[in-house]
Amino acid sequence: MFKVIQRSVGPASLSLLTFRVYASPKKDSPHKTSVKVNELSLYSVPEGQSKYVEEPRTPLEESISHLRRYCEPYTSWCQEMYSQTKPRMQSLVQWGLGSYEYLQNAPPGFFPRLGVTGFAGIVGLLLARGSKIKKLVYPPGFMGLAASLYYPQQAIVFVQVSREKLYDWGLRGYIVVEDLWKNFQKPGNVKNSPGNK
Repeated sequence: MFKVIQRSVGPASLSLLTFRVYASPKKDSPHKTSVKVNELSLYSVPEGQSKYVEEPRTPLEESISHLRRYCEPYTSWCQEMYSQTKPRMQSLVQWGLGSYEYLQNAPPGFFPRLGVTGFAGIVGLLLARGSKIKKLVYPPGFMGLAASLYYPQQAIVFVQVSREKLYDWGLRGYIVVEDLWKNFQKPGNVKNSPGNK
């Protein structure tokens, strides 16, 4: 067994060694001149001038090119819309997954509260017959009232924030109307009426 290991280790270890080999011309051989690159047949330059000739386009290539030019604005618009809607869709998917997990592990009593709030919205929709304004006000109002019975702290915070926002919107509207009224009342904006002649 020792002989087999010794024979297999010897050639394998020789293959890992590196050494240099130096070659020198023989003294009795005649001295040859070196060959130039352009004298080699591999690197020979053709005699005539070569010219690139473009092949004529086939009707199929022409129609594909025309179709691509025709569809290019639409494809660029689709790519732009995709790049704009992709983050929104990803956030919507994340919100949906979060809602799904919340509903899977809902706190006790959540579903009865959700049912009462939904029923209050349906009652508000039934009571809002006839008027479009009532249809916009009654269902959310009844649902908000039912939800505020179950979640009073969140309802107080919501009312405070909503009140501040409504006050801010009202103030902005008042300023815009006041500016419009002042611009309308300026003497330069009054047109010549038949009585002002």
